Amino acid sequence: MILTSLRIDADSFTQGTGWQPKPEGLCRGEVCVPAPGALGADDTIDVESAAARLGMPLVADADRGLWALGPATLSGRALATAQAADPALVDRRGREFRLSSLRGRKVVMVAWSTY
Repeated sequence: MILTSLRIDADSFTQGTGWQPKPEGLCRGEVCVPAPGALGADDTIDVESAAARLGMPLVADADRGLWALGPATLSGRALATAQAADPALVDRRGREFRLSSLRGRKVVMVAWSTY
C-alpha cells in the first residue's frame, strides 16, 4: 500500500490491508491484534503504530514524501528495507555487471537453474 501520510482514515486502511479496526484491536476475520493508540478519536489510523503491532514493514521515501506499507506478518519476518543487494554478475559476454548500474530504473530479475 502506497501512502502520502502516516495518518489515514480507517476505511482506507481496511481496504488497503484487510485489517479492520474494532474495539478489541485490528482484526482480520477471527484474528484480532491489540493495537492501543492505533485508532484515533477522529476515526483515523496511526499507520506507524498499526504497522508495528501487525509486523508490517514500513519503508519511507523522504524525497517524495511517500511510504510503502507491506503485508502483515505477525511474526516479524519481513524485509526491513527495500534495498537490494549489489552482487557482481556476469553477462552473456563474460563481462562483470552490477545491479547498482541500473539505480533509478525498474528491474526484473529472472533466474534459472537445472536443479
